[in-house]
Amino acid sequence: MRVNCQTMKAIPAIILLASAVLVGAAEPLASGARLPDVTVRTEKDAPVTLAAALKSEPAVILFYRGGWCPYCTKHLSAMMEIEGKLRDQGYSIFAISTDQPSKLAATPGREKLKYTLLSDSKMDAANAFGITFTVSDETLEKYKGYNIDLEAASGEKHHMLPHPAVFIVDREGIIRFAYVNENYKVRLDPEKVLAAAKEASKPASKTTP
Repeated sequence: MRVNCQTMKAIPAIILLASAVLVGAAEPLASGARLPDVTVRTEKDAPVTLAAALKSEPAVILFYRGGWCPYCTKHLSAMMEIEGKLRDQGYSIFAISTDQPSKLAATPGREKLKYTLLSDSKMDAANAFGITFTVSDETLEKYKGYNIDLEAASGEKHHMLPHPAVFIVDREGIIRFAYVNENYKVRLDPEKVLAAAKEASKPASKTTP
């Protein structure tokens, strides 16, 4: 199922929250899964586990392809519109890409982003979340025509990228919301992210045995 941003604006929040869009050949982590124990790197090239980066606090985790992707940088910028409201609810925002640490600071518009960018150049996190795909040789050649060099961006030769995704994690490290879309041109509207975060902040309902 592919949903573009215009269509999503017409979807009631309750429907979106009830069934996150999970697309792709891999099996993305879904609501109820535990945050994977993976290591990412900061802009200063310091290794940090994802759990340690979140510091046992609720967080919105974005996966994006890289600073070379205009759809990604546009979405990163759009998320600034709701960052204050997310922080008011206790959330932090972490954006993870295949860019190696030295490339994160060069992300277009980085100076305006107040939230944390993290490097997953080896794709450990994306693999653990089940959102990885391998770019075809044909597409790699097309990218070169646009001066996009995936190996230079990541510092690796795996030619892998993550499907754009949003995961909302509670302070216990449990995923409360998941959205993944294999169409890199489609991103979750920030207001939908905010609605999902509000819903996820509610206490989980207990079932009677």
